[in-house]
Order: sequence, then structure tokens, then C-alpha cells
Amino acid sequence: MSQAADPSAKIISRDEVSRHNTENDCWIIVDKYVYDVTKFQKFHPGGKWVINQVAGQDATEAFYAMHRADVLSKYHKRLCIGVVSGEEKAKSSFLEPGELSAVPYAESSAWAPAHKSPFFQETHFAFRKAVRAFFDEHITPIAVSSDEDGEEPSVEVYKKLGKVGLNAARMGPGPWMATPGIELLGGLKPQEFDCFHEMIVHEEFARIGTPGFTDGLGAGLVIGLPPVLHFGTKDLAMKVGREVILGEKRICLAITDPGAGSDVANLSATAEKTPCGRFYIVNGVKKWITNGSFADYFVTAVRTGGKGIGGISLLLVERSEGLTTKKIKTSYSPAAGTAYVFYDNVKVPVENLLGKENQGFRCIMANFNHERWMIVCGVNRTSRLLLEECLKWANQRKVFGKPLISQPVIRNKLAHMVAQVESVQNWTENITFQMQNMSYADQAKHLAGPIALLKLQCTRVAQFVLDEACQIFGGRAITRTGMGQVVERFQRAVKFGAILGGSEEIMADLGIRQAVKNFPNAKL
Repeated sequence: MSQAADPSAKIISRDEVSRHNTENDCWIIVDKYVYDVTKFQKFHPGGKWVINQVAGQDATEAFYAMHRADVLSKYHKRLCIGVVSGEEKAKSSFLEPGELSAVPYAESSAWAPAHKSPFFQETHFAFRKAVRAFFDEHITPIAVSSDEDGEEPSVEVYKKLGKVGLNAARMGPGPWMATPGIELLGGLKPQEFDCFHEMIVHEEFARIGTPGFTDGLGAGLVIGLPPVLHFGTKDLAMKVGREVILGEKRICLAITDPGAGSDVANLSATAEKTPCGRFYIVNGVKKWITNGSFADYFVTAVRTGGKGIGGISLLLVERSEGLTTKKIKTSYSPAAGTAYVFYDNVKVPVENLLGKENQGFRCIMANFNHERWMIVCGVNRTSRLLLEECLKWANQRKVFGKPLISQPVIRNKLAHMVAQVESVQNWTENITFQMQNMSYADQAKHLAGPIALLKLQCTRVAQFVLDEACQIFGGRAITRTGMGQVVERFQRAVKFGAILGGSEEIMADLGIRQAVKNFPNAKL
């Protein structure tokens, strides 16, 4: 197989390509690039017959009827031998690392051509480009196979994220952004980091399009580390915070008992002090703990007092003798590390108490706003990813001799998808602006209800977008590989956002209860 050192350097005429039209000498054109697929034919998953049908021809339309652009990027360097004469400036259909999509509505409006934003500044634009380039180069290439195989992210991957500040960035603005050993992407300075930079990070994690593997990259960190940073002793926060932020250790939040579910006040895991008063002895079981199967630290809700919320404490439990985990098979990838956590007389130093004894419920509730907002950022970015997939597919898929986009019913579906995704995006940016300009106490007082309702709307929109995407992709939407794989993966994950962090029903009730909490003396 011939191959130029620089595939774009050799100019080949279409007439020359047409002469390489046999099984033993097979060239094809895709996106104006010329590929020698003679030896590749026998390795082609669809068989060599499919390739032979387009030997010596422009196979662009045939290729994109069956394959995603990332398939071409996978083989481009190995098989490309030149570019078609007179078309040297041809642009490939796959993006360069860090490059934004030109597909309409594939990016939020601040990044659309000629658009302006009151929220995003130059640091945000540079930061997103650098974060996306990092993911494109280091994370996305392993994401699909890891998600499919159920392979948990390695410590090395966590360290890569830690080194460029992407673990710290998910905690929001704070002193941890200046942790020694990290260098923020895009030339960003720690003191410049704000809630909109964090929003970008959550969105770029979601853009990978592998919900299980993406949650494996630190969903437990986002909800498990803040209680340590905010309520742990100074020494504990510095030690554990540094280890987790740099990716040396992993952490998770272990609140849910198998029999209590969302009813945290009824949890039964216990912690009793030893006679010497230096340790707690923890016993119990936790369930559905994201990242639990590989975590080193477990932020654990335990009962140290009487019944109800007044008897709950929060402890940082290190993986040690008596603590074991067992994977739980959920609808998405095992790469998320969802697990049972068993505590059998686990000894925990009293210094690992987070907050005050029997006041752990306050610590648990304190991070809910941030967790729910984070879920919104990720879920709506995944909805936008599905929208982009549908727009691409509708333009490249031909049905009865015409592109799918020519059908009014398809355009109608896309219109409603766009309207709902953009609505959630704008509400999210407004909430993010309030977070950026409110104290932590004011956020708890004024944003709990709006964030709850935003999460409700976001997950309802995600369900709508997914349903329409399935109809647009048809059978491909229920196939794990190929054209509709992104849609199929989201089908197995869409309900996670609707349940985790508070179910839709709880969000609806909380949002309205908060709204009428201080209702004025207003009459019709």
C-alpha cells in the first residue's frame, strides 16, 4: 500500500483514480481525499464487496451513508495517498483538536457566528478551545471503547485531568484553583476562574458522548469532594483535597442506603464512638454509589444519634480494612464504577468528621444546588450533542433520492429540539450569572427553587430530544455501534439525570414550595 508522508502533498487527478478500479488495485475518493484501500478490503467489517462497488470512484456519498466521520479520521493517516487535483484546499469532515463545530446550534449561542454574549469574555473563549483540545487529544480517543468495554478510567487519566486543573475546575471558584502542581488550560489564571469557566468544563465533559465513562471520570469527585473542602478540618481538607485534585486519589459520595433511597432521614448505617473516643466504628451498606468501585475515599452519611435528620453525621471514610465494594450493573456502562459499599466495623478517626456530629444533614444539603446545576450543564450539553447528530444525519442521509432534511416533518422535529435546548441553555446561563454574583448563603436561600425547576425542565427536554432523535435515526438509534451510537448510549443514560440529585417529582415540589415560602399577601 502506497502512502505519502503528507497525504495532502500529492495531487492526483480523478482520471488517475478511475484507473485503480479493481479488487487488486483499489483507490477511492472520500471528501476529495484519495485513499488506497487495496489491502484494507479484507479487513473491512462490511466485507470487500461493498468497497469493490465504488472502486476507482468518488465514494463520499456511499461512505457517509454507512459511516461516521470519526471512522474516516481513524484511518486517514494510514490510507490517504493524496488529494484530488484542483481541490487542494478540500476540508475534511472531521474536526481538528479544539476546533468548534460549524453545524448550526451545535455550540451554544455565544460561540455562534456574529453572536455576542453578556456572560462570556475572551478568557472563556480561549479556555473552551484549550479544554476541548485536551479532551480531543487525551480523552475522546479512549472514551468509546472504554465505555463499551466497561473499563474504568485509570489513575493516569485522573492525573492528566488533575495536572491541567480539570479536577479542581469542577469544584467551582475557590482557593483549590491555585493548588500547587496544576496549570490551567488556555493561559487562565486561578483568580480569573469563575462559574462560567466551570460551566464550560462540565459541558466539555458531557460532549464526549459516553455518559457511563464520563461519569467514571469523576462524577463522584464533583459531589464527594466539596463536603471535605467546606466542612473538613483545615488539615484534612488540604491533604485530601490535594490528593483528589491532582488525581492521585479518587473520592465518592456515599449517602443512599438500600432501604432509604431519597429518604435520607431514614438511613440506617451507623457510626459509634469507641470507648477511648478517638474513633468511630462504622457499619452499614450504601447503594448506587457512583465511582464507588474504585474510590479511595467515601464521604459517608451515618447515624450517630436518634431518628430523623437530627441524628445524622457525615464522615470521610478511607478504603481500609472492613470496607469492601461490589459493582452494580446499571443501564449504562460499568465504567462509571457504580457500586454497593459495605462497612463492617470500619475504624474511622474522629478527625474525619465533616461538620458537627448529628448535623451532617446540613452538610449533605449544602452541595445539592451545585450538584443539580452541574447535572443541568451536562445533560443539556448532551441534548445539544444529539441535536448536532440529528442535523448532520438529516443532511447526509438520503431517502427516496432526497436528503432527509427535505422532509417537512423532520424539519419540524429539529425546530422543536432547537427551541427547547436553547431555552434551557439561556435559563442555565442566567442561573450561572446569579451564582457568580451571590454569596453561598444567598444561593442557598434564593436559588434552590429555581435550580430545582431548571433541572426538572432540563431532564424533560432531554427526554423529548432523545425521543425525536430516535425517530430521526430510526433503527440506527437502537444500535450500539455505527451512525446512531451517540443516541443509543444516551438512551441508556437519560433517566440518570432525571433521578440522581433529586427526582423530577421532588424537583417540581421543591421548586414551588420554595416559591411560595414567603408568599406575599397578594389576592386576585
